[in-house]
Amino acid sequence: MSEKKTPGAPSEAHNRHHAEKRRVRRDQSRQGSGGKPRIVEGKTPDGMPAIPESRVLLYGLHTVRHALENAARKKHRLFVTKNALARLEAEPQWNPQWLEGLKVDEAEPRLLDRLVGPEAVHQGVVLEAEPLAPKSLKALSQSKLILVLDQITDPHNVGAIMRSAVAFGVGALVTTNRHNPAESGVLAKSASGALDLIEHVGVRNLSEALEELAALGYQTVGLDSEGGAELEGSLTADKVALVLGAEGKGLRHKTRETCKTLARIDLPGAIRSLNVSNAAVLSLYIARRHVGAAPKS
Repeated sequence: MSEKKTPGAPSEAHNRHHAEKRRVRRDQSRQGSGGKPRIVEGKTPDGMPAIPESRVLLYGLHTVRHALENAARKKHRLFVTKNALARLEAEPQWNPQWLEGLKVDEAEPRLLDRLVGPEAVHQGVVLEAEPLAPKSLKALSQSKLILVLDQITDPHNVGAIMRSAVAFGVGALVTTNRHNPAESGVLAKSASGALDLIEHVGVRNLSEALEELAALGYQTVGLDSEGGAELEGSLTADKVALVLGAEGKGLRHKTRETCKTLARIDLPGAIRSLNVSNAAVLSLYIARRHVGAAPKS
């Protein structure tokens, strides 16, 4: 006996159609946060260029230009509109050699929207590239100022911190291998090119890394609202490794124990805390004034 259809109920075809639309929107949303569509013979199921999951899509004029300029970055394909390419080539730093060996695809804005998600501000340019390989602590330069992040996971915050770190001449950014944002278009766009301008050191154990930094002559200074003294009066060494904790929970207990110094930023106003990226700017300014001007590159 055939099943009666409820009057007004959607048909099976109607349900399949809307399920497919939801899937496409879900895939686009995932791509915008750093995800990749699966590969089917060089194309995704909806005919988009296939991007291997090991690669990242970087977007935005500043971000892509710095990535192209970075010889340590392995690049594969540049998806770019005609106008965006003209804007890149018009920049004073532009070098045509950056495109040598790189596949350049002239693309329409709607293709770029689908590649990185409709909310991404790509400015007409998307670069398919390999993530940067992290350095080891032993490879650190002799910079007077190092920045250490203790499980700060929001890519917007980390990107903004990277941008400030480059502005203040920080020699390297140290993070844990886990509980940190993976390299993605969102992180790179928030950093506005800084991702390719600072050395990144990934460590398995942050406490051990802080001890190694101390052995290398760095004063490890944890920024903590309960610190015993103001940051300005706590800096004593020629080289400083400034340690910032995640917004809300701050430094982890083991990190607090390992830092040689715990210091605070006094805030006299009614609001007694700052967004972690804002706290980074202020603490880096104080630390840079203490250790002196960054060396000329």
